[in-house]
Amino acid sequence: MTTIRLVQGDITRESVDAIVNAANSSLLGGGGVDGAIHRRGGPAILAECRELRASRYGKGLPTGQAVATTAGELDARWVIHTVGPVWAATEDRSEQLASCYRESLRVADELGARTVAFPAVSTGVYGWPMDDGARIAVATVRAAKTSVEEIRFVLFDKAAYEEFARQAG
Repeated sequence: MTTIRLVQGDITRESVDAIVNAANSSLLGGGGVDGAIHRRGGPAILAECRELRASRYGKGLPTGQAVATTAGELDARWVIHTVGPVWAATEDRSEQLASCYRESLRVADELGARTVAFPAVSTGVYGWPMDDGARIAVATVRAAKTSVEEIRFVLFDKAAYEEFARQAG
């Protein structure tokens, strides 16, 4: 049985098997969680991301997919990069967002990860409303068939934490 925990704080400070990165499709770093993970994890993460771009993901990682690299200097074994959708009022992209969580857990299972820390994918600069993002995240990980023992949602601020707490019930 998988345990879901909520933590308010900095995902780059978590001690887990795998940290999920809300990456952009380039895999080459960016702002928000992505930038923080690359900065704290050091150059080894970027080096593996560059290798992925040079081999399997020449056009970038597609939205809703996930891929793992080393965690570099983070207190984790791996970083699982996933590309969330940009929120759009005129198009339902909920399935792409749910796919980020499912695919990240699939990769975690392939790696043998038992503890995984997730950010609130797409709820930052990609504009996904926090209440809906939390609802999709919690429902998706609860429904996932996974060997991961602990899923930790690491929320940057109190408002995000409280919304995830409401959804987690």
